[in-house]
Amino acid sequence: DPQQIELATASKRKLRRFIVIDEVVDKLYGSKVREYFEENNVQHKILALPTTEETKSMDLVLNILHEVQNFSLDRRTEPIIAIGGGVCLDIVGLAASLYRRRTPYIRVPTTLLSYVDASVGAKNGVNFLQCKNKLGGYTPPVASFLDRSFIQSIPRRHISNGLGEILKMALMKHKGLFDLLRSHGKYLLDTKFQSCNGFADHGDAALQTTRIAIETMLEELAPNLWEDDLDRLVDFGHLISPELEMRVLPSLMHGEAVNVDMAFMTYVAHARGLLDAEEKEQILQCMRGLELPVWHSGCSWALIQRALRERLKHSGGQPRMPLPTGLGVAEIFNDTSEETLERAYELWVRD
Repeated sequence: DPQQIELATASKRKLRRFIVIDEVVDKLYGSKVREYFEENNVQHKILALPTTEETKSMDLVLNILHEVQNFSLDRRTEPIIAIGGGVCLDIVGLAASLYRRRTPYIRVPTTLLSYVDASVGAKNGVNFLQCKNKLGGYTPPVASFLDRSFIQSIPRRHISNGLGEILKMALMKHKGLFDLLRSHGKYLLDTKFQSCNGFADHGDAALQTTRIAIETMLEELAPNLWEDDLDRLVDFGHLISPELEMRVLPSLMHGEAVNVDMAFMTYVAHARGLLDAEEKEQILQCMRGLELPVWHSGCSWALIQRALRERLKHSGGQPRMPLPTGLGVAEIFNDTSEETLERAYELWVRD
């Protein structure tokens, strides 16, 4: 907005920004970030931190808040900037929501998973007592800046990890997105979601895939930003995965744990007669094509039972189980019997 730029540059007070950046991202892009702020004559403080599931705690939030206090932010005009993956965005979002009750912040996702998932919506949080995101709140950022060029530097496994969340939206809401993933999955992994010229047969699959994934996520989240309605299709893959992910850290990444959950729930949908055998196989083949795990030894029957009991505690006494009823369509069910779940589990393990 030219008017905002004029106001900002006309101000006698020097522009100031506090930036939290993941330490790995800092090694790759920190010099460019510093150069940007220096060239634009912005007084800045860059705090590089190890932001992983293992460090995602209130201790790290308090560490950030100590630095914010020392920097003396103006909470009305000086947003905190978070540059990193989903863990970094979650931690900074919580810190910003606590400082002076609410300080604006900006999300800059640098992984595919955070690009299509953590960048959207209002949630933030940290792990507590070995439970995923047990502490947190709903404070949306003032903006999310999306730049796919960050994704080119992340390992192939991290690309696959992000594809797990994209596949979630495809299975729940968008057959066209599912078809894109089946047709172009390997290409997206090989090119790391960069838009490449000279690949006419693929078109701009990276742009199409990310755009549809974000649009479908927004369709689900925007009318229910504070989760007043607990019937949420975006919970697909998130009934068992939180328990599994925390139990087997660090062997499964978030999107991988979500995919293991989705694979099991695909068998549940098949056992209920919602998916035929061919549809079930198409889903599993797509998952394998995206190099995602379709099973994990840590996902025992006991863990599944425990996870579903936890689900009941936090979803108003109903399982609210999103299940595919075809490719790209889904419904929420509250009447899946223990017998059906166990039969699905036996088939899943056998396969």
